[in-house]
Amino acid sequence: MTVEREEPGGPAGRARSGNPDWLKGARITAVQGVFYRPEGRAGEPEAVEFVLDDGQSVLLTCASDRTLRVTPGAWPELPDWCVPASQWQHAALTNLPPAPYGGAWTVTGTHERRDGRGEVHEAVIRCEDGDFVVIGGDTMAVRFVRH
Repeated sequence: MTVEREEPGGPAGRARSGNPDWLKGARITAVQGVFYRPEGRAGEPEAVEFVLDDGQSVLLTCASDRTLRVTPGAWPELPDWCVPASQWQHAALTNLPPAPYGGAWTVTGTHERRDGRGEVHEAVIRCEDGDFVVIGGDTMAVRFVRH
């Protein structure tokens, strides 16, 4: 699985061109929120990092226009924009179930929901046991919907 770095002024994340299988076959071992510490765990994450069993990760963040950006993560490091790093932390998202037997969710496909301008505002990562639904806004919202 390869996710390209976001280029300033260019398209965000991996060039997916509507391909619903951009993460197909990947195994997600953990889902970590990126939290701004002064807000504590009461706040929503500013980004969500999907940690894969091959050592890579995928970072979903929301832009100022409330759209989603998909870029490579740097797990276990924090994203470069977490400045100063001492004010930020990764933390497990407590509203998600534990990984299924075998220790990982296997991705069967993905889907991006777009607004009227064609901008991604929601990403659905489909797995064998259910779907991760990631919604951009002022902060991130993530839920797991069982099949």
